[in-house]
Amino acid sequence: MTIIQNNVVINKPVSEVYNFLNDLNNHEQLMPDNIYNWSSTADEARFTIKNMAKLALKISQRVENKEIVCVPSEEAPFEVKLVWKVEEVSPSETKASFIIEAQLNMMMKMMASGPLQKLVDHQVSKLKEKLG
Repeated sequence: MTIIQNNVVINKPVSEVYNFLNDLNNHEQLMPDNIYNWSSTADEARFTIKNMAKLALKISQRVENKEIVCVPSEEAPFEVKLVWKVEEVSPSETKASFIIEAQLNMMMKMMASGPLQKLVDHQVSKLKEKLG
């Protein structure tokens, strides 16, 4: 299992960060430029990663003000789980962590690790930019 992650501290209460992440419609704002054909509901999102793959994700688990887990809702190029964890640092600060767990063979790991890390880094920095 390959685990790629990053985190950021946001100057907002944990419930506000959780509520933003809990709606997949908001995740389009966190995506890099190489994501297109985005469509979403509160629970599902579909998009294409330029020169890579089409993905359809759904929220499989929610733990209020703690974590949101997304898994593919259709066949994906590899087994993957995306997890957002939020944790209260103080009443006005939240640590948000984005973790991608992917089942990659050696070849896929060499090709996908860099882009996946970029995606994680981009999403946590965008989250901080959007929410402060």
